[in-house]
Amino acid sequence: MKTSRTLFATLGAVVLTAAAASAADTYNFDKVHSDVGFQIRHLVSKVRGHFTDYEGTVLVDRARPEASSVDLTIKAASIDTGNENRDKDLRSANFFEVDKYPEITFKSTKIAPKGGDHYDVTGNLTMHGTTKEVTLPVTFLGFVNAGRMGDRAGFETSITLNRKDFGIVWNRVLDTGGTMLGDDVLISINVEASKKQPPSPATGE
Repeated sequence: MKTSRTLFATLGAVVLTAAAASAADTYNFDKVHSDVGFQIRHLVSKVRGHFTDYEGTVLVDRARPEASSVDLTIKAASIDTGNENRDKDLRSANFFEVDKYPEITFKSTKIAPKGGDHYDVTGNLTMHGTTKEVTLPVTFLGFVNAGRMGDRAGFETSITLNRKDFGIVWNRVLDTGGTMLGDDVLISINVEASKKQPPSPATGE
């Protein structure tokens, strides 16, 4: 009897663990409908740009949002400001040094509900070889079933970072005083993510 009880307890634990694991759904960034952008002061105006090559995954636990997680990898060389010469400079040793530091990554470590559809997502941001803990104020935009496009989820966030904290320090002092570039960079991320479907029983794909 004792052996039977132990076996049933073990099976029960396995079932509960599997149920907990299946409670979370995987959503992948849809790059066609998402944007990873930034802006920085240049002289008296602002230059805007974005990254075109990235992969992001959100593990969504609807019952326990604090158990969700986010993982984002950006190819630094995909930076695009609409000016070829400027983009070459941004990829160079003056700024991102993409040959040496090809990726920018963010991996969440904690998610804290802040009321309504707002969450603080804390994680490690690695850029230009430096890792800093940052907290992203994320707004959840909702779930929708888009028919043939499947289930979708939306998120947005923006945060201001000091580029010097990540060792990106190049600047030019103007003859009239001041500098060519600002230190603060506004990062804006808008995401439409598609739910990953389970493998087909017939094909395993």
